[in-house]
Amino acid sequence: MASPSLERREKVAGKSEFRNQKPKPENQDESELLTVPDGWKEPGFSKEDNPRGLLEESSFATLFPKYREAYLKECWPLVQKALNEHHVNATLDLIEGSMTVCTTKKTFDPYIIIRARDLIKLLARSVSFEQAVRILQDDVACDIIKIGSLVRNKERFVKRRQRLIGPKGSTLKVRKVVLDTMKNIHPIYNIKSLMIKRELAKDSELRSQSWERFLPQFKHKNVNKRKEPKKKTVKKEYTPFPPPQPESQIDKELASGEYFLKANQKKRQKLEAIKAKQAEAISKKQEERNKAFIPPKEKPIVKPKEASTETKIDVASIKEKVKKAKNKKLGALTAEEIALKMEADEKKKKKKK
Repeated sequence: MASPSLERREKVAGKSEFRNQKPKPENQDESELLTVPDGWKEPGFSKEDNPRGLLEESSFATLFPKYREAYLKECWPLVQKALNEHHVNATLDLIEGSMTVCTTKKTFDPYIIIRARDLIKLLARSVSFEQAVRILQDDVACDIIKIGSLVRNKERFVKRRQRLIGPKGSTLKVRKVVLDTMKNIHPIYNIKSLMIKRELAKDSELRSQSWERFLPQFKHKNVNKRKEPKKKTVKKEYTPFPPPQPESQIDKELASGEYFLKANQKKRQKLEAIKAKQAEAISKKQEERNKAFIPPKEKPIVKPKEASTETKIDVASIKEKVKKAKNKKLGALTAEEIALKMEADEKKKKKKK
């Protein structure tokens, strides 16, 4: 129970604090208090803000895969140089495959160890040093999203992860876009909404209004078809009787008579069977070898058919035609044509007389 004297002191202190508060102006707009003026930047954290440094030492360690060992060896002096500017020590253990960062007595920024932890995490996850060192800046942040357990099917996982990879292997830098992509929502919808938000933020009138009417709405459609199995199993007809019991080795030997043979006889039979198989294999190989020496079958020669008597050519008549053609001059008339012409001329002469 609090004493009455303490209660009075608290009341008096509360009244004095209330009196010391400055009254708010009546015409002040609340939206102006919430908005950040254009071009304003948060001042950096310097040694003057924490001149005494940190009370205790903090450290973080992370493992890296073996294939990153060669790259980390090359760029580790640059990593140490970048962290020494903030008075943070960095060690690389190639035996255990780990990287460690820790603060020192000169460290004045309490949050720099978190940024150093993110730096070694990015280096362990195949991010180049030029990009990973930007995390030490105040206006840069990173987020590691584990997408391996979001999709069970490996083919779907590979296809959806491919949507996130941009030009030159760079990935999208928004967590919501990455998670929605793994939920089968294409990143173009989220990218389009981000572009619209950026344009709406430039308008001073729309800053305090809801932007839902301007943003695109995505409707999820489940169009996945059930995959049919490649091998369809046909169900057998139901029978109340059980299947026949398969014959044992002894039953087979009794049926063939081998059961009553002696051990020597059985060995002899096995050797004979092995020799017979070997002889068959040798004969097959010999046949395949001999195939190369067998000549190919030649096509039968077809004899030309004798010309029939009906279709024989009259050589004598052809020779006479050739002789007449040689004797005949170009443009000259034949003997019959000359005789006919002479008769016509004589008839004309008689008519004139």
